[in-house]
Amino acid sequence: MKLQGLTSIRTIKAMKTGLCLAQFSSHSQGLPKVKLSDEELMSKVLNRRWMLHIPDTEIHQIKLSPSQGRNRDGPSGNLSFLNNTKPYFGDDLMEKGSEDSFFYVVRDDLLHPLVNGNKARKLDALLPLLVDYSVTDVVTCGGCQSAHAAAVAVSCAERGLKSHLLLRGEQPEILTGYNLISTIYGDITYVPRSIYAHRMNMLKSHADLVASNTGHILCCNDILESSLSAQSSTSSSGHIDDHGNTENHPRKVVIINEGAGDVVALLGVIRLVQYLCQSYLLGKERQIKLVVDAGTGTTAIGLGIGAQCLGLPWEVTAVMLADTIDAYRQQEQKLISDFRTRFGFHLTDHCLNEVDGVVHWVARFHQRKFGNVLEGETETCQQIAQQTGVLVDPVYTLAAWEMATQLSREEMEGGAQVVMLHTGGTLGMFGLAQRYKSYFRKLKEGSSSVKAALH
Repeated sequence: MKLQGLTSIRTIKAMKTGLCLAQFSSHSQGLPKVKLSDEELMSKVLNRRWMLHIPDTEIHQIKLSPSQGRNRDGPSGNLSFLNNTKPYFGDDLMEKGSEDSFFYVVRDDLLHPLVNGNKARKLDALLPLLVDYSVTDVVTCGGCQSAHAAAVAVSCAERGLKSHLLLRGEQPEILTGYNLISTIYGDITYVPRSIYAHRMNMLKSHADLVASNTGHILCCNDILESSLSAQSSTSSSGHIDDHGNTENHPRKVVIINEGAGDVVALLGVIRLVQYLCQSYLLGKERQIKLVVDAGTGTTAIGLGIGAQCLGLPWEVTAVMLADTIDAYRQQEQKLISDFRTRFGFHLTDHCLNEVDGVVHWVARFHQRKFGNVLEGETETCQQIAQQTGVLVDPVYTLAAWEMATQLSREEMEGGAQVVMLHTGGTLGMFGLAQRYKSYFRKLKEGSSSVKAALH
């Protein structure tokens, strides 16, 4: 096995693709200095092939009203919800005269039956690059019920690539949810927690095994760098054949970090921001509070960078689920730095160069160890599903729903408009039902009591 690098010729290729027509000034390191408008910046950064044919997604409006007879703790307690699936995005989103607060939900959970939510957005720019560079194998990791691992497995299989998934812990007795999907679509290896704790060494060691003696391990950042230099929809490295045949070619293996927490994952999220800020949707002038749950934090950071690059008056609020605020801020600084490095040619003199943070990190209403479910949360998810048709899970999206509910009530008096990004991941409910049998059994018991009352 050997590590294969891709030589960067960004400056030369960029000059040849029309950037030479812009106004240049000297740069301290000899690179051209370009001043771009927000639209020009996005057109350069997002000029590529995508996994999703279009960035479009549905947006629903959730109206809140007081509910009699409910006495649950938390932002959703004593409330009922009503879903308007065809909301109007006019000049006045606040619906003057309405006594009820509301928020919008970006329904990215509807993008794909298995690859949806932020998982689809984070793979949006990466998957075409893997095909362009004739990648044969992908190595990634996640928890036993990782939606990310399942999304990688399905997306790779759809394109003739082989996925190798390292899942933390032991194989469950019954395969269900995302674990079942990962097993069907990918090559699964269960890894002891002591080894999984050292993720990078684990991923590199497994990539070495997959590449064997004749294969190559490609770096995601090098592939991205080369694609930026080409400024075209295809790469000079060629394409994988229609059947993904690797018999006559050495393997090319790419490592995708846990949760796709790489700079290339930001691009699909930024593309979503560009779509949402169109004049017939959320627009570019309104004050928006965009709420999202944060696992690795990559999606929230991508939303924040997109808002900054487009000059939007949007505040991204991320509900921390898996780490400390210091760890999230460290990841935020790292990804912003990586983004500046990879797109520095385009970002010269842009306001993002002076920004240290683009996300407002907040704690969950009921804090707990990551992955835990508290009593009453399954019933809240059931209530939301029955009243709105929107399925949220108690680990991730319920946290964002509760924060959006709280903020919408605070902003009711003419403040910012609240928008929640639904990050998908609802198949994880099957795994939770195995782990928290007593909580999910209460859903069945509640249904039985209603039937008994009717008779």
